[in-house]
Amino acid sequence: MRDSEVAKFRHFATSLPRYFKTSINFFLLFTLLMLLFSSCSDSYTPKPRGYFRIDLPERTYRVFDPAFPYTFEYPSYADFTADDSKMAEPYWINIRYKPFKATLHISYKIIEGNLPEYLDDAHTLVNKHIPKANAITQREFIDPVHRVFGLAYDIRGSDAASPYQFYLTDSVTNFIRGALYFNSIPNNDSLAPVIEFLKKDMEHMINTFRWKKPGL
Repeated sequence: MRDSEVAKFRHFATSLPRYFKTSINFFLLFTLLMLLFSSCSDSYTPKPRGYFRIDLPERTYRVFDPAFPYTFEYPSYADFTADDSKMAEPYWINIRYKPFKATLHISYKIIEGNLPEYLDDAHTLVNKHIPKANAITQREFIDPVHRVFGLAYDIRGSDAASPYQFYLTDSVTNFIRGALYFNSIPNNDSLAPVIEFLKKDMEHMINTFRWKKPGL
């Protein structure tokens, strides 16, 4: 109880008629006032922030194998559509992870002596996330048997718009780039379990990625 509240209570109590001070009514009144003042001084302790439980689907995969110059395995719970944006080019697709409202945007380029340009573009697009990122780590993928070489970028930070990006190339003819985005305001702290789950699926995609020979 605050000092001012104590003074008010004492003034009120001493101004009561004498018979109240010695009667049961006074005891009840005193108890009621003590409860009232003590409740006013209780402090509120906020609860820590919590997040909704996210149910993760079972991992099963299917083959992406249309008339494209590349193929890979992707999750059964996801689907793909052709990229219909104004800047889209042939063989650009979007893989949609519907349960998580996330999309992996994949763009494809034919190398015509300009591989360094595509590599610089990939690095530049990742570096744009630096102001919102706490850290950016990269993982190298090398598959000389199938000529799949590339880098994956793990972009950490609660406000980072894209938490995962990668590029793959055969270093001679083909180049693709992938970027994961969520269809919501970035809050990667709450999405951390989903991001880790999707990273495993995208790493599986990279590990099963193959270039097709012309005409196949």
